Order: sequence, then structure tokens, then C-alpha cells
Amino acid sequence: MTEIARNLEEIHERIAGAAVSAGRSPESVKLIAVCKTFPIDAIAEAVSAGQSCFGENRIQEAEPKISHFRSRQPLEWHLVGHLQSNKARKACELFDFVHSVDSTRLAERISQACLELGRQVSVLIQVDLGHEETKFGANQAQVRNVVETVSKLKGIRLNGLMTIPPFFENPEQARPCFSQLRELLETLESEQPGCLGQRQLSMGMSHDFEIAIREGATMVRIGTSIFGARTYGPP
Repeated sequence: MTEIARNLEEIHERIAGAAVSAGRSPESVKLIAVCKTFPIDAIAEAVSAGQSCFGENRIQEAEPKISHFRSRQPLEWHLVGHLQSNKARKACELFDFVHSVDSTRLAERISQACLELGRQVSVLIQVDLGHEETKFGANQAQVRNVVETVSKLKGIRLNGLMTIPPFFENPEQARPCFSQLRELLETLESEQPGCLGQRQLSMGMSHDFEIAIREGATMVRIGTSIFGARTYGPP
């Protein structure tokens, strides 16, 4: 068993433990293996270990990886990083799921691109709950209007919400952000039943995913704990 395979096994065990402790089925949580900065060989190791769902942050880096695997075996690809509206069409060509829709303008660009391409992409509304200048997302005051508009667009399926909390050494400090996102989803669904489709909650990364699961996460985005520490080259 490779190191990546061992890491995946451990992560699945931790996901199961967190889910069960919250009275949920482990199958209710999808693991997105975030492979940004890691090469095709590392992704292939994860695929051999049974992982089929991967996340990338940037279009330029993702394209050769997705193209490589597309002709070999079906994988599910999630864009988890910020998306500029001028790259919406390329994102629709490459990805099955976009987690980072933060405005009606971006959603409209994605919808139009999907209609032109004859395909449908699932999207999540990214909500800014940490109020950090370096993070993106619709603020809570905007979310209701964004959801109302995006849920009516053709070409895309609005399936839930996503957030990225501030980094805390103690992951318990991220819990309020996770609970706020869950409560926001529940409020929106009570006001507009069915507006968030599958009611996905994308939240939690390597250092805090167990807390996120206990607060209702249905998707966790984990990279370092699977592939190891990242080495960033020049921009």
C-alpha cells in the first residue's frame, strides 16, 4: 500500500467516525481529494486506491490533469478555488461541480456557457462568513438574492452552499462558521423549498473537517492530509 493509499484509508476512517458521532451515515459525506500542485502520478495513486472525486483550484493547472484522465477512466472534478467570470466557459468544459459561485453575474456566465456547450454543471454559492480580505464569497446579506436568482438559471444546478473559514490553530474555533452555514441553508430551504437542490454543504479541510462533519458538512475538501505538504513554485 502506498503512502497516499494509507492516508486515504485513515481519512475515510476519520470521516466515518465523525459522521457516526453526529448520528449520520459515513456515506452522507463526500471526500474531495484536492490535488492542486500535485502531479498526475500522485492523482493516479489515489485513483488506484479507489478515490474518484478530485478538486482543483486553478483552471490552468487543472486542464492537463483532467484531460489526462478523461480518456482513461471517469472521474468527478470539482473547482474549489475562485473563478473569474472570463474563465467560466473553460470551467464548464472541464468541471462537473463549481463550489465558488459568489455573484449572480458569475452564475449567469456559467449558465450561458453551459447552454452553449450543451451540458449542465452543479454549482454551490460560496458564502463569506470569515470576512477576510483574501477570501471571496457573497456576504450573508446578499445570499438570499443570489440564491433566488441562481436557482432559476438554466444550464446549471444550484445544489448548496460552501464556505472557507479563517484558519485557526484550534479547529474548534471554526465551528461557528460551519454552524452558521448549516443554519443559513436550513433558513433558505424553509423560505424557498427546493432552492438548494441536493442541499450540499461544502466545508472543512485537512485540519478541521471532523468539526465540519459534526456541523453538517456533506462535502469535505482535503489535500495535505492525503497528498502531503505542498511545495509552491513561482506564480
